[in-house]
Amino acid sequence: MKNRNAFRGGSYALAISAVVLAILVVVNIFASALPPAATKYDISASKLYSITSNTKVVVNALDQDVTIYWVVQSGEENQVIENLLSKYDSLSDHITVVKKNPDVYPTFAEQYTDETVQNNSLIVECGERSRFIGYDDIFVQEPDIYSYSYSTSFDGEGAITSAIDYVTTEELPKIYILEGHGEAELPASFRDQIEKENMETESLSLLTVDAIPEDADCVMIYAPSSDISQEERDLLADYASEGGKLFVAAGPVPDSDLDNLYSLLADYGIEANEGVVVEPDREHYSLQGPLSLLATMNSHAITDSLIEENYYPTMFISLGLTVPQDSESVTALLTTSESAFSKLDGYDMTDYEKEEGDIDGPFALAVSIDTAGEGQIVWFTSSHFLDDMHNAVSSGANANLSMNALSSLIGETEAMAIRSKSLNYNYLTISDSTASLLKVLMIGVFPLAYLGIGVVVALRRRRLQNEPV
Repeated sequence: MKNRNAFRGGSYALAISAVVLAILVVVNIFASALPPAATKYDISASKLYSITSNTKVVVNALDQDVTIYWVVQSGEENQVIENLLSKYDSLSDHITVVKKNPDVYPTFAEQYTDETVQNNSLIVECGERSRFIGYDDIFVQEPDIYSYSYSTSFDGEGAITSAIDYVTTEELPKIYILEGHGEAELPASFRDQIEKENMETESLSLLTVDAIPEDADCVMIYAPSSDISQEERDLLADYASEGGKLFVAAGPVPDSDLDNLYSLLADYGIEANEGVVVEPDREHYSLQGPLSLLATMNSHAITDSLIEENYYPTMFISLGLTVPQDSESVTALLTTSESAFSKLDGYDMTDYEKEEGDIDGPFALAVSIDTAGEGQIVWFTSSHFLDDMHNAVSSGANANLSMNALSSLIGETEAMAIRSKSLNYNYLTISDSTASLLKVLMIGVFPLAYLGIGVVVALRRRRLQNEPV
């Protein structure tokens, strides 16, 4: 009887095991038939294998067929690129990914580019428009000011989404860049980002025109070293009040005033204070010192994506703006702490101490102004914050904030904040006081705590060993 029951129990166990095994085989077969995009989950810190909502907006709006050619030799496929392309392929029926082996099609890429084509390069095509995306445009190497080396980031999503937007758009937004007042050159990285987002640029001198060109989607005023004339001021004011868009990055300048330019702010009740903003609160300036302001971001379409991702812009040598209370047309994008003040000595200051006559804050360091006729002005009060060094200190937050502003001005909100994803690491932008606290904790408190715990454990063990049994 016992043997019969044991045999019966063994048969049941074998049958159950067979059923479970069969179920697992079926599930495995079904899962293997699914596309990779549906069977993989991204747990990487930088979301390297994920697609942003902005890309989904662009792709879901497609009404034309787009082909992405993947130029790669057999066996040389980059897994990160392959995974990304599978996600694009699964997002829309209008997107088709086609692999082109240069060993089989040696002259294929020559139709689209004169550049040397590396493995894992891409070509995005729609109708007669196309864009070549080189491997170096996907895996971007940039100089690291901290380590004097190069850091690598993955910009596959930004490059592909930009290319899709480019080949499916007939008329690209046009930005006119004001000249004639000693304006600084746009930093190369910022200009590259503008081109990547499919924004055309052209220089503009207001001394030779009677009005802002009709095809201007935005006028940019970047780091002038001298003031505009009254006539230029009037042209810009009329343009903004009639629905035009202005992007301004203009802060204090040595040995000069920008009164006419700043008077554009006065039209909306904003006061441009004299001097340079100093931040005495160690929680609100970076390791570079009290002139490198760790601004507080306020909720707005331009800033929300950065707030969500805990990015912190830094403003260097900034003008302080006083914004009217409860204004419906003016939004302070960046603000200082309550203890900030504007030092009237400006570029001639010898220390960071507050003196008699200095102007009390808090201040706005960037504002968005809604003008008549759906016009808009976005104003940053620093001429230096987009310089490569200061942008690096912010881990790219300064450039991302500016690109968000441009995207808002030209109405291309889906272009906001599709940033490259670091394959190394980003530097954490923290205040000086936080850095000091971390030093105390890491060098002093934690080691001493571990040592104390070790001593207590050792003494306790010794006491137990010496106790009589």
